[in-house]
Amino acid sequence: MKQIGVIGAGAWGTALANAAAKAGRDVILHGRDPALIDAIEQTRSNEKYLPGIRLDDRVSATTDLSRVAAANAILLVTPTQSLRETAKSLAPILRAGTPMVACAKGIEIGTKKFVTEVIAETLPDARPAILSGPGFAEDVAAGLPTAVTLAAQDEPLALALATALSSQNFRLYHTTDVRGVEIGGAAKNVLAIAAGIVAGRELGASAQAALTTRGFAELVRFARAYGAKPETLTGLSGLGDLILTCSSPRSRNFAFGVSLGGSTSVDVRGKKLTEGMYTAPVLVEAAHAMNVEMPIAEAVAAILAGKIGIDEAIAGLLSRPLRQED
Repeated sequence: MKQIGVIGAGAWGTALANAAAKAGRDVILHGRDPALIDAIEQTRSNEKYLPGIRLDDRVSATTDLSRVAAANAILLVTPTQSLRETAKSLAPILRAGTPMVACAKGIEIGTKKFVTEVIAETLPDARPAILSGPGFAEDVAAGLPTAVTLAAQDEPLALALATALSSQNFRLYHTTDVRGVEIGGAAKNVLAIAAGIVAGRELGASAQAALTTRGFAELVRFARAYGAKPETLTGLSGLGDLILTCSSPRSRNFAFGVSLGGSTSVDVRGKKLTEGMYTAPVLVEAAHAMNVEMPIAEAVAAILAGKIGIDEAIAGLLSRPLRQED
C-alpha cells in the first residue's frame, strides 16, 4: 500500500493524511473547495481547519477525485450522513477490491445502517473497513502519541491497513470486530453530549463519573446485542474513545453538551452540528428494535428533539428504580 487516498480535507482528514505520510506512504488528500486545496498546496498547511500544522511533503492535495480513486487504499473522512453521497461519487471510477476505510462515527439516518454497511451497499466491489478510537486531529497531526483501532472482517486486510498507517507515534491495533468498533464510535458521541450537559449544569465531578460509567454500561448492552466482542468494548474504540470524548472540551460532542447544559432553554438552531446530534435518535430507535435499555441516550434524544427539558431529563434519570449494577 504505497499510496493512500484521503477524502475529506477537514481537520481529521488532514491529520490522517499527515499520519499516513509519516508512516512512509504517498498521500492524495481530496477536498471539494478549490480555494482550500490551492491554499493547502501553496502554504503546505490547512489553516482553515488545522492551523499551525505543516503538512508532510508526501501529502498532495487535489479536487480531482480520480486521483484518489487510483490509490491502493482510501480513507473516507466525511460525516456519516454524507458518506453515502461520497461513496456513490466514487462508484464509477473505483477499482474493484480497493480497501475503503470509514473514519466517521455514527449511524445513517433513515436506513439505520452502520458506516461499513453503507460502503458495502454503495460500493459492492470495495473492501470495507473502519478506523476509530481516542484521537484528536490536532494531536495526530502534530505527531503526538496516539493509538486507535482499525477493523475489517478480513483479518489479513485489517493487519495490512494497520501496518500501512502505523508510525512511531500513531499506533493502530487491528480487529475483525467491525460492528463492535462501529458501535463504540457511534454511541460514545451521544453519551458525550450527556457528559457535556452534566458539566454545563455544574453537577460536579461525581455526577460526571457516574454518567460516564453508566453510559458505558449502555454502550456495552447495545453492542452485545449486535454480537460485539468484550475486548473491543473495553478497548480503544470503546472505553478509550468514551473516556476521551466525555472528558475534554476539545470534543465537539462534549462541548455541544456543555453549551446545552449552560443554557436556560434548549435551542439547537444555529448551533454547530455534531455527529452525536444526528446519531442520538437513530441509536435510540436501534436500541428499541433490539430491546436494549439506554436511558441516558434516550434522554439526550428527547432533549435534542425538544420533548423534555434538561432538568426534567436529569430528574427522570435520578428517579429510575434502584437495581443491581450490570
